Amino acid sequence: MSSYIIRRLLLLIPTLFLVTIIVFFTVRLIPGDVIERMAWEQMGGQGIDIAVQMESLKQKLGLDLPLHVQYGRWMGNIILHGDLGKSLWTSVPVIEEIGVRFPVSFELGFMGILIALIIAVPIGIYSAIRQDTIGDYIARSFAIIFIAVPSFWIGTMVMVYPSIWWGWTPPISYISFAENPIENLKQMVIPAFILGMVMSGVTMRMTRTMMLEVLRQDYIRTAWSKGLKERVVIFRHALKNAMIPVISLIGLQVPVMVGGSVVLEQIFVLPGIGRLLIDVLSSRDYLMVSGINLLMAFFILAVNLLVDLTYSWLDPRVSYK
Repeated sequence: MSSYIIRRLLLLIPTLFLVTIIVFFTVRLIPGDVIERMAWEQMGGQGIDIAVQMESLKQKLGLDLPLHVQYGRWMGNIILHGDLGKSLWTSVPVIEEIGVRFPVSFELGFMGILIALIIAVPIGIYSAIRQDTIGDYIARSFAIIFIAVPSFWIGTMVMVYPSIWWGWTPPISYISFAENPIENLKQMVIPAFILGMVMSGVTMRMTRTMMLEVLRQDYIRTAWSKGLKERVVIFRHALKNAMIPVISLIGLQVPVMVGGSVVLEQIFVLPGIGRLLIDVLSSRDYLMVSGINLLMAFFILAVNLLVDLTYSWLDPRVSYK
């Protein structure tokens, strides 16, 4: 197991290296010149000596160098000092800004996945063991609805219609968990429920499908023939094997979770990584965009490694050497 983990961790290095190359160079293809925009703002939009101001800013920020030299310096600072650079606009260290925003997105994503599992797994199991009943049809219909309805539409409806009908809107002034846990959870539970509801549709269908497949296996028929109770057969013998593809699906949904949180953070005014990413993309803050994407790539790869490691716990026949 330890050798497998070491190999997987070593494989993270070339993957992250490739991610940094793609993001670092492609982000500069976004239409608009950050230097020109900064120069116009500093000159008050009058355009006086704008070329001189732009050249000065390029030299100050190191953007006058060739792209491969800029990338080499950036990667060198990461490898040698763990420094992701500073924001072009505010000069705030990228790692510091990410450290403030990441807990918000992590809390939202964690609660979303937890809610998705609470909704999807029990309903998926019930739908499988009561196949082709009214309850099964209702559960499958809700799963399709959850898949079809986008999170941004639900979030917008939650923000608009309660304020029109009852004069109520979700809290939009962010309160950290450390400051007031109760108020923080009140603020996070609505966007987390929306995110979890959308994610639960696919998970629900996968749980049902895999439970039906496992319940048809010979060892399950043997368990039934021995007179074991339904609860014992389902939870002790069938569920673990059925959960392996479901856990894999959850790992694949992490990037979707990140994308969904970008929209929901914007709608519910949550100061997370997703909202920060939209802001820095619109301002062409190259180093901030590269740093955020590097963190997101590392997080997604780490989650998928943890998902792979859970296979051996769910199924003793799976071993890593």
